[in-house]
Amino acid sequence: MVTPTAPDRDRLYVSVVSAIEAQILSGALKVGERLPSEAEIARQFGISTRSVREGMQILETKGLVRRRHGERTEVVRDDVGQFLGSLASTVRSLFAQDPGYLVQLMDVRRMFELEVVGRLAAAEGRVSDEVTKALDEMAAAKDFAQYAQSDADFHRALVQSLGNEILSTVYGNLYALITDVIRLTSRQASKTQAEGVAEHVAIHDAIVRGDAEASRALMREHIDNSTLYLQQAISAAKPQDGASNDGL
Repeated sequence: MVTPTAPDRDRLYVSVVSAIEAQILSGALKVGERLPSEAEIARQFGISTRSVREGMQILETKGLVRRRHGERTEVVRDDVGQFLGSLASTVRSLFAQDPGYLVQLMDVRRMFELEVVGRLAAAEGRVSDEVTKALDEMAAAKDFAQYAQSDADFHRALVQSLGNEILSTVYGNLYALITDVIRLTSRQASKTQAEGVAEHVAIHDAIVRGDAEASRALMREHIDNSTLYLQQAISAAKPQDGASNDGL
């Protein structure tokens, strides 16, 4: 049963979204369960059916409900990981519209990964064997695709080493996007494979010796450089003289 909360008079659908989303993610509303009719929800929240429809549209975009003509809205997801997967899909659709969003993803990476390496260096969590495995695979990579995948694996393994399940889930759902970014930035003629491996080894070694400041500084430099290469790659991929752009 949907429980109303005090509506935001400027955006009346917000109360609907907040209440239903909370109940789906908490398990109070189960997958397959049907919501009340739009008219009934409107009465419960003291808002118009138009505002209810706006709220249902947002919940459907998030992947939490499904609407079909002539039927009441159905709950389709209650798993946080799947919910975040829908969010990642939404972010990917933004990239398709404007490659500049990739640069914003790098900013998100910076926020996550500087915090992660600093805390790992401060002995919160333990650097997993997957980190060193990724380093070995980067060094042994025979082609660009293998190197890019191992690069992404290194960063993901660092995040997972912290042991924060929510952070790992969030980062994991952006993992494919981050891999795409690494592939794109690595295509820029910026450094050799050996130099790239050395950057990652330096980050790893700073963490292992417990130097939080150096860990953050090295990771910041690494991501800042990658962001620069990404911007260059985006510029290079832009259509020239009216040509179409089938890349980004």
